Amino acid sequence: MKIFRSGLKHFFGESREFVEDQIPYWREKLSSLSELMREIKVGFARYYNRRHNRREYFWGDRFKSVIVDKGETLINCLAYIDLNPLRAGMVDRPEEYRWNSLGYHLQTENKDQFLSTDFGLKEFSVRSKKERIRLYRRYVYEAGALNRPDKMQAKVVDDKVVAKEREKDFEISRTSRFRYRTRYFTDSGIIGSKEFVSANYQRFKHLFYSKREKKPKPIKGLEGMYSLKRLSEVI
Repeated sequence: MKIFRSGLKHFFGESREFVEDQIPYWREKLSSLSELMREIKVGFARYYNRRHNRREYFWGDRFKSVIVDKGETLINCLAYIDLNPLRAGMVDRPEEYRWNSLGYHLQTENKDQFLSTDFGLKEFSVRSKKERIRLYRRYVYEAGALNRPDKMQAKVVDDKVVAKEREKDFEISRTSRFRYRTRYFTDSGIIGSKEFVSANYQRFKHLFYSKREKKPKPIKGLEGMYSLKRLSEVI
């Protein structure tokens, strides 16, 4: 209790007083990732709007937390995130954006070992860190070169860039899964194998508002992967 009170003082200042029955509320609030993200987003939005004399919404969408399985599921989710800056036209190559995992790994050599070098490939017995990065980078480039029917305006990796990377030992990967919408990675709640989704739903179902029992739904285009929700597809 003393440690937690000390943390509250550090967060709010020495002048702030807390009565005993407030402690459980603040303990739950400050240990929640969702609450942490909300505080960061609301606080920065207010600061930015005051500084620039604006009133409009600052963030495009709410923070979402998704439970992700390891292995193939993790690789797909990581690649989806790493390709967002490229699809938005901000960069020509995924690693040129310094705030994604490839950018941080290649531009800073993973300074302070801040990021994991797993990339979901340890599940496939790829033990060498150098080889995992190479294989993951190849996968991201191959996926990023696809024109997705649901997002025709999104930028893709130039064919000539991909061809040059292939010459440097890139192999053609199974990237047909990226022909479909990737809303599963943000809206599905839980994603992974059928057993993984079922087990984690039972673990967290008290947090869902629906009174009906949910069952894992197969994801179209991603063989062996399931989500908690069946989402509409545009192919």
